[in-house]
Amino acid sequence: MKYISRRRMLRLGTLGFAGAVVAAACGETQVVEKTATQEVGVEKTVEAPPGEKQTLVFSDLNWTSAQIQNRIAQYIVEKGYGYPTDVVFGATLPLFQGLRRGDSHITMEIWLPNQDEAWAEAQTAGEVVSIGESLGKDWQSAFVIPAYLQEEYPELDSVEDLKDEQYKALFQTTESGDKARLVSCMIGWACEEVNAAQIEAYGLTDHVHIVNPGDSAAANADLYGAYERREPWLGYQWGTNDPSLVLDLVRLKEPAYSDECWFTTKACGYEDATILIAVHPDVLTGAPDVVEMLRSWDLNIEVYQTIARWQRDNPDASTNDVALWWLKSSPGIWTGWVTADAATAIQSALDANETPDGWPVE
Repeated sequence: MKYISRRRMLRLGTLGFAGAVVAAACGETQVVEKTATQEVGVEKTVEAPPGEKQTLVFSDLNWTSAQIQNRIAQYIVEKGYGYPTDVVFGATLPLFQGLRRGDSHITMEIWLPNQDEAWAEAQTAGEVVSIGESLGKDWQSAFVIPAYLQEEYPELDSVEDLKDEQYKALFQTTESGDKARLVSCMIGWACEEVNAAQIEAYGLTDHVHIVNPGDSAAANADLYGAYERREPWLGYQWGTNDPSLVLDLVRLKEPAYSDECWFTTKACGYEDATILIAVHPDVLTGAPDVVEMLRSWDLNIEVYQTIARWQRDNPDASTNDVALWWLKSSPGIWTGWVTADAATAIQSALDANETPDGWPVE
């Protein structure tokens, strides 16, 4: 997807912009700061500075759930709390570096264990703060096949079976030669390196040809196309990705996750991911009311499934359209995250069909 912000264009790799400051009245608000990785840690009280509201820049990660969460959050932040917003589009690794530098301020999906090492390093340096979870726990695997394929070949149920010539041949293409074609993680995502390490650790280097798509849309299209044709397909998926929510897929068995394995050889499956909301420390003092709202955020996987199904039934809807539909149809959820005054302002904006200035033009 290509788009530009209404406020200004932000290019991937050009993350050295300064957050604009807009004069606005701002009352003093208190918020509790969490400094531990995921749970409550050392606490202290911070107050919002009077008179100024900064532009809050969201990391617009290049997959659907992260972008939809951004649009919902942007609407709430602009219309409910009066902060300008913006986005910078890109992949996991460069956008995380941008968050660490303060080029962006809010990331709605930090996936652990994918980013464990970089996350721990950034926390130790005081460059990022976790303020809660989004989506909840989610599975992921580089070794997913359609259920119809396993029904036809029931003994194909483990990563070790990919060394067997009869099963490896199912996934061979002109591109892969005598190896099984595996559609792995997107270029620039943390799982690109993880999946490659797993394939090497499982002894599959001579049996698997890795394809890394440029973005999630290309990977999803590859799977959807194979599924419609009832063809063999092997590759990376995760629980909240669109195909996983609407197709019947099966994960091949892998050795169980352990910390010892993960931080050495990676010859084991992923641990179910913890998906964090992270902010740059400046946001704690610059926008404490927004931090308090994000601490209450509860767009869990069950809620997201309703969004994915609506999006499937409305294929022409943009990400902005999806966010607007959800906000209008689900006040019983998001009003629990915001103050009464913010809820009134957001509802008024929705009734008037207003859209945030910081939403990208898609």
